[in-house]
Amino acid sequence: MLIYGGGAVGLGIASCLIRPGNRVDIIARPETVAALQSNGLLRTGIFGRVHAKPDSFGCCASLHELTGGSYDLVLICTKSFDSTSAAQDLAQHENRIGHDSGLVLFQNGWGNAEAFSAHFEKGRIYNARVITGFRRPRPNEVEITVHADAIHVGSLFSTDLSIIEPLCRAIREGGIPCESTDAIEKDLWAKMLYNCALNPLGAILGVPYGALAEAASTRSLMDRIIEEVFAVMVAAGYRTHWSEPRQFLEVFYSRLVPDTAEHKSSTLQDIAAGKRTEIEALNGAVIHLAQEHGVGVPYNLAVYNLIKFLESAHSD
Repeated sequence: MLIYGGGAVGLGIASCLIRPGNRVDIIARPETVAALQSNGLLRTGIFGRVHAKPDSFGCCASLHELTGGSYDLVLICTKSFDSTSAAQDLAQHENRIGHDSGLVLFQNGWGNAEAFSAHFEKGRIYNARVITGFRRPRPNEVEITVHADAIHVGSLFSTDLSIIEPLCRAIREGGIPCESTDAIEKDLWAKMLYNCALNPLGAILGVPYGALAEAASTRSLMDRIIEEVFAVMVAAGYRTHWSEPRQFLEVFYSRLVPDTAEHKSSTLQDIAAGKRTEIEALNGAVIHLAQEHGVGVPYNLAVYNLIKFLESAHSD
């Protein structure tokens, strides 16, 4: 398998897959490649400590450097704003990754599959829904901080899940619960409801998820954001596991937030590091769909604009 993107999620998933008999290569930034080649890959956190030695996997900074032949699966673990460039890069090097390899998108937000379908047959594209917290304290180290549910892998375009069953099994055997699903659209929109409420507010206020649920003021804001996302989802013709926002909110406050209460959102981590956030694929995607379908989303627009302000302020 090829891991395209050696950030926290990419290294977390790689830590499950690297074992004798499994061929795993990682495409990452040069500094990450240097650290991995020197010290191997270290995983810590709630699912235990795993150390993969440098000679147990391959890593390089470019697809140009791959020499091992085609892959059954390519796992895309980049940020959502890199989806278009990642799809273009992989398409240009299809002779190195394989003309029939499946593409599994381990990314936040909505719209990633569409970016890849512009370059690849839709039947090759799969999505992963991840509600597990990954943090990378050092270039070659990933810490798993929280976990709310098993990773789900499925396709928005195909009913054939046979190609991803070995991946799900390997991730489970590597320590993180994972299963295939024929309801990935519903899972991805459930994740959108979760992320659009928690990610921007956690970043704006500088607090972990649990703190947002403790105050009536922020609960009210999250309620309105979720209601708007739900309305847009329905207007656009998509579905999730609940028929109305109230049902999702019960699960959100009783299980999802408590299970990830200590997690600081990736948006907050990106803002603190002066990096670009994934807000365009989260609340930005909701705003785009809302404009297409004539739905008002003032709460999503407000937090979106505040994140855009923080992005620009930290990049100056």
